[in-house]
Amino acid sequence: MASSTVSGVGSGIDTQSIVKALVAAEKAPKQTQITTQQTQTTTQLSALGTVKGALDSYRAAIDKLKDPSSFSGLAGTTSDDKKSKVTIDATASTGTYSLVVEQLATASKVSSPVYEKGASAVVNSGTEATTLKISQSGVDYNVSIAPGATMKQVRESINTQLSDKGISANVLTDASGSRLVLTSSKMGKDTEITMGGDSELANGYTSLVEPQNSIYTIDGLKMESASNKVDSAISGVTIELLAGDKAATTITVAASSTTLKTSVQAFVTAYNALMTTINAQTKVTATGDSSTTMSGALTGDASMRQLVSSLRGELLNGAASETTMGLSQMGVKTDAKTGLLTLDDAAWSKAIAKPTGAMDIAKTFTGDTGLIARMTKATASYVGSAGTLTQRTGDLNNKLTDLTTQQADLDRRMETLQTTLSAKYNAMDTLVAQLNATSSSVMTTLNSLNNPKTT
Repeated sequence: MASSTVSGVGSGIDTQSIVKALVAAEKAPKQTQITTQQTQTTTQLSALGTVKGALDSYRAAIDKLKDPSSFSGLAGTTSDDKKSKVTIDATASTGTYSLVVEQLATASKVSSPVYEKGASAVVNSGTEATTLKISQSGVDYNVSIAPGATMKQVRESINTQLSDKGISANVLTDASGSRLVLTSSKMGKDTEITMGGDSELANGYTSLVEPQNSIYTIDGLKMESASNKVDSAISGVTIELLAGDKAATTITVAASSTTLKTSVQAFVTAYNALMTTINAQTKVTATGDSSTTMSGALTGDASMRQLVSSLRGELLNGAASETTMGLSQMGVKTDAKTGLLTLDDAAWSKAIAKPTGAMDIAKTFTGDTGLIARMTKATASYVGSAGTLTQRTGDLNNKLTDLTTQQADLDRRMETLQTTLSAKYNAMDTLVAQLNATSSSVMTTLNSLNNPKTT
């Protein structure tokens, strides 16, 4: 805001201070209103962003539990995890299997002749480009080698051109020199890499590893796979073969209350994290003075009330039926004050011990009408670019923009007021100066008349 210096020379009054005080008094009520609303709106925006992040995290957490295998109550194990690893999906069923691995699947690996000068050795000493033809499974890849190219440069060229084809190159060096080694990411029979063309790198190349299928037996039935990751031998079970020492290991798929409880606890933890965040932004806290309270940034916010109502509504909808188990029956209880969930171990143990306990618990959470699907649907309208929280954020941002405009308008009005008042007080000061000058002149004249004349 521009200022005008009013010294009060004529009147002897500090008119500049008077103008500033009048402008400040005029500005104060509206300025307080704007500042208060800006602070409140900014705080609400921050709080809304915190809730939005917590809701996104909650939805991501329960999305991981959508897979029925999370609540299947089954787990796959191996008697020796150094020889194999086991994972299962929703289609797996209980069973025990004897696994014997005779050999692991391998990938092709070939080597060029040795060059004594190492990785910097020139592999095309001619004056024209040569071609290294790399073949695998009936497909040829031609790599052009420029005159004077080194082994290192050829390696980089191969990796640039063929990395997405499953073929990589490296340079291995020992006391005798360096050689270019090609390795395939494809395993199994009939995936050999061969080298040809008119490049000297292909002359006398050797095969370091011959590709082969994995060979194993399950319950005495001999099988083969082009990979060490077997996902079709046993329905719903994926076995990763790690060692082929022909010693038998036992693969077991059995009911696991631990797996089921872990998933239920994961849901409880995710729900509590969201509710804790919402509570922090909407709670009303008593201050030291019992007659006053302090409200959260989103206390009374309609969107928060609706969100909490939707979440709690779905918990209440999880009542027991003929094929499901109520949350309270499995030990999941709601704290009346905080809205947070707890999982009671005693109630859980009693529920899981029932003949169909694990199945009933799983059905409570899974399927199109299960708790996970209902929670996902109930919160869908609050997220995304068109969601309630995004729209609420937009409204608050628009409010901040409007407050910025109001602030600019107020500043302009106060600047005009200060200019106007300054002009008036300057005029007054000038008039007073003139009156003072006139008064002084009159008094001088009167004084001279009153003085006797000297002879």
